[in-house]
Amino acid sequence: MPWYRDRAALQFIALGYTPWLLLLNLAWEIAQLPLYALWTEATPSYMAFAVLHCTAGDILIGTSALALVLTVTAEQELARWRWTRVAVLTALAGTAFTAFSEWRNATVLGNWAYSELMPTLEASGVEIGVSPLAQWIVLPPLALYLAIETRRKKNDAFRD
Repeated sequence: MPWYRDRAALQFIALGYTPWLLLLNLAWEIAQLPLYALWTEATPSYMAFAVLHCTAGDILIGTSALALVLTVTAEQELARWRWTRVAVLTALAGTAFTAFSEWRNATVLGNWAYSELMPTLEASGVEIGVSPLAQWIVLPPLALYLAIETRRKKNDAFRD
C-alpha cells in the first residue's frame, strides 16, 4: 500500500512530524533573528510577524519535502519506511529549496538581507546564509527522529 493511503503514515506526518517540525522551526527562526538585518531595522511587531510567516513557510517546505521524498522513493506503509533514506532525502530536498529561496529573496528580489553576523557561503558570486541551510540539514531529520521516539513511547505506554 502506498504511503498516502496508509492511515498510520498520514497520522504520523500530521500528528508526529509536523508538530515537531513546527516547534523546532519556530525556535530556529527566533534564534536566527540577529543574523538578518531586520533585527536592527524592524519593529518588534514586524519581527514577530516575520517569525510566524517564516515558520509557516517552513512547515510548507518541510511537509512538501517529506511528501515529495515519500512519493519519489515509492515508500509504502509507515512500518516499511526506510527511515535513514527518508530523513537524508527530506533534508536534501528542504536544503535545495532553501538555497534557491535564499538566493532569490536575498539577492534577486531584495526581500530580506543578512546582517554582518550571518556566516555565508559563496559560489559563483552568490552568497547564501549558512544558518538557513543548516536549518534544513538538521531539523527535518530531527523532527522525524522525535516523532518516531514519541510514537514509540506512546505505543510502549499502551502495552504496559
